[in-house]
Amino acid sequence: MMWHRARLISTRQLCTATRRCIDDEGDWFYSSEWWGTCTDGHTVLRSPSDKGNGIVSVLAYPSSRPSEVEWRETEKWLERRYAEEIHKNNHKGEVGGGFSIIGYQWRTLHFNDETRQSAVKVMAAYHRQQSQPSAAGSIFLMQQPHCLAVPYLKSMVSAGLATIASCNNDIVDAIYGKTTIRILCIGHGGGSLPLFLATKIQGAVVDIVEIDPLVISASIRAMGFPSFSVMTSSGQRALPKPNPIDEVLWKGIHERLCLYEADAENFVLNTSNTYDMIFIDAYDGDDIFPCQLWDPDSPFLKALSNRLHPGHGTVVVNIHSDSEVLSADPSISHYYQQLLPMGKHVSKVCRAYKSVLAGNGEEGSGLGFTVAVPWVYNTSLVVCRGSGMNTRHCSRDFIMNAIVSKSREVENVLNLPFSFSQYINRGFTLVD
Repeated sequence: MMWHRARLISTRQLCTATRRCIDDEGDWFYSSEWWGTCTDGHTVLRSPSDKGNGIVSVLAYPSSRPSEVEWRETEKWLERRYAEEIHKNNHKGEVGGGFSIIGYQWRTLHFNDETRQSAVKVMAAYHRQQSQPSAAGSIFLMQQPHCLAVPYLKSMVSAGLATIASCNNDIVDAIYGKTTIRILCIGHGGGSLPLFLATKIQGAVVDIVEIDPLVISASIRAMGFPSFSVMTSSGQRALPKPNPIDEVLWKGIHERLCLYEADAENFVLNTSNTYDMIFIDAYDGDDIFPCQLWDPDSPFLKALSNRLHPGHGTVVVNIHSDSEVLSADPSISHYYQQLLPMGKHVSKVCRAYKSVLAGNGEEGSGLGFTVAVPWVYNTSLVVCRGSGMNTRHCSRDFIMNAIVSKSREVENVLNLPFSFSQYINRGFTLVD
């Protein structure tokens, strides 16, 4: 592996927004570090997929943050956690262990050498086992759960959590771990979304469904996702117990993550779980959102409706949207239709989810809206039940202001480095 200091490249060509003080390691300001080209990074994993994703690869890029002067604090944190683990399990003869940070990298997951599926930040550290000075230590990767690099993930989190809070759900109690919230993530990628949710929401139990075993393997081997999360088809843990280092790194978070290798439709049809929130981000190697996941007549949407909490269930869907590009320059329409083939289906997807999950007309008790994602051509679709804000009776501005108002409470409790409102306000549009 190559671990070295990174230089910070200018991103003026990527973002012209007024800059604020940067406290967020996943801020788009740093996108030049991981967006790059294939020649900028080096490949750490590459293998052909049997599930329609072509060649699956993981590339590594240097990261400028956190700076080396901050590493010692993290090393001390690891040593404290390790000492707590020894004490908790009464490991006689163990006297702790030293930890050294090797460095930080961006890791990006690619399909077909073209589609950049996800980006995460990982820490590499070395554990020196003091009780066995002659034994080799261990190098491990830890994905940084607080870091959401791709803007659409922040959009999904912002719109989704603010909306379910507006449905009188006790999301704040769930954040503090006083109550349980059941979450389903369809599509895994590098795992940054489910890891963020499980880390920030202490009461979250997160099921993850990923059809491609190679993507699961890549996220664990090359992107620092907890290995103890992997489940068998019978619903048992694939590993009998966590690795001790996993206990140090995740402190129980890994026990609230359940990663299934399964087809999304089959999983939803066969599970008996009721979910408070469902996040869907499922694109294949050709960057296509499979029709069976949004066709209103498909078994999937009907089963999803049965699995969604009837009082406050909230679904968030990532949709590629090229409408802004096409309207800005029709001459490149053909090019972008090939690049972002879901764009022409955005309205169909929105109407399908809204009608099946929340109903339409006077009988519909739910709400559906979309927000535009800054810097990238994506749309976040949110559909929720029981919001008390039927679009037949409430104006766009009333609904948006109500959700933004609730978002401030949630983001303050979460202590996030980014604001929900900047993602909710952008292009807020009601789904009829």
